[in-house]
Amino acid sequence: MHYQNNPIVEAQMLIRKPIEQVFHAFVDPKVTYNFWFTKSSGLLEVGKLVTWEWEMYNISTQIFVKEIIKNKFIKIEWNNPITTFEFHFISHANNTTYVNIKNYGFSQSGSELIEIIKDNTAGFTTVLAGLKSYLEHGINLNLISDKFIAHQNINKINLSEWQKSKK
Repeated sequence: MHYQNNPIVEAQMLIRKPIEQVFHAFVDPKVTYNFWFTKSSGLLEVGKLVTWEWEMYNISTQIFVKEIIKNKFIKIEWNNPITTFEFHFISHANNTTYVNIKNYGFSQSGSELIEIIKDNTAGFTTVLAGLKSYLEHGINLNLISDKFIAHQNINKINLSEWQKSKK
C-alpha cells in the first residue's frame, strides 16, 4: 500500500482475544452489530457490495469489499466520494490481536479535509473501543449510538419523566 504524501486516518487497539475471533467480528454483521452499525445486508465477501445502516441516525452507506485475507486483512471502499479503508489484524502474544485501521484516498483539501480526518479518526477509535469492550467483556457500550445524540430523536423524550420511571 502506498501512503507517502497522502493524508491518512489511522486508529489502532490491542484486543485481548485470538485473531480469529477479532477478524470474525468485522466480517460477520451478527457480531459487528454489537459495536458498530445496526443493520447489514450481509457478510463481508470479496467482490460484494454490502449496505450498512445506523438506524438511530437514519443513515446507510454501501461498501465494496475489495480484498480479504482471512485473519490478516480486509480492504473496502466506502463513502461518497469513495475512500479506501484497510483493517489489519496482527497476532500478538498471549492470544491477543492488534487491530490497525487505515483510511486514505481523500479528494478534499484544506479545512474540509481536516474535519474529515478528525471525524474519521475519532469514529474509528470509538469503533475499536466498542469492539474491545464487547469481545473482552461481553458489554455493548452503545458507543456509536451515544456519540451523536443530538442527531437522534432524543428531544422527543422527556428526560425528567424517564428518570422518574427508573426510580
